[in-house]
Amino acid sequence: MDNNTNIIRKSRIGKTLTGIGLCLSIAFSGSMMLPTHPVHAASVSGSSVADRVISTGKQFLGVRYQFGAPSGRTDEFDCSSFTQYVFKQNGFDLPRSSRQQSQVGTQVSKDQLQQGDLVFSDTNHDGVINHVGIYMGNGQVLHTYRVGIGVTVSNFSGSTWDRTFVTARRVISDNGQASGGQTPKSQAAEQSNNGKDPSSQDSNGQNSADNSAAAPSVSDQSDSLQKPTNIQKHSSKHQWRNSGSADGEDQQGEH
Repeated sequence: MDNNTNIIRKSRIGKTLTGIGLCLSIAFSGSMMLPTHPVHAASVSGSSVADRVISTGKQFLGVRYQFGAPSGRTDEFDCSSFTQYVFKQNGFDLPRSSRQQSQVGTQVSKDQLQQGDLVFSDTNHDGVINHVGIYMGNGQVLHTYRVGIGVTVSNFSGSTWDRTFVTARRVISDNGQASGGQTPKSQAAEQSNNGKDPSSQDSNGQNSADNSAAAPSVSDQSDSLQKPTNIQKHSSKHQWRNSGSADGEDQQGEH
């Protein structure tokens, strides 16, 4: 009788262990088949930062153009005060003039342009950079020029700024950080003359004009009919030099 009882007990224990083993096996194999979801650390890409820079700039479409506009003014811009302000709002400190801005970041060729790159031109054909804009992609540039036009989006390809292109600089790296040498605030604010670039004035204190930039091709103007909006920043002025005759309506040069 005792032997039979022991046999029954052993049989029950064996079945129980078998059941437990089967359950564990099913559970383990099931967990192996569950889809894995890798956890990605939050990161900011260069393209998303460039999108924000362009979005910031487009808020000011139509804001009037004024040569020598002081840094921090949002009711008027020249080309480099515009780029300086827009990048400042997204965490990048740029110097005040287009010539100095052309020294920051990493140089890129025209055929390698990406959104957010700065494009520089010499519309006076005198070997001195006097215009900067923000490349938007698809052959377009966000910038400001000429009294009566102001902040606008223009076709870059085949335009005055394309034909007088000097260089392009990538300020935003692929990881969304500053690319190349970041310009310190002290350099960006080194010169001050009521927001005007002292070296862009003639001996009579008059602003010199950039006639070629003041009158881009007809196709450029047709792309620039959007009316502007507004902006704001601190007072950081800059040094710059330009040549050309005064134009009365269009105060160009560092535009």
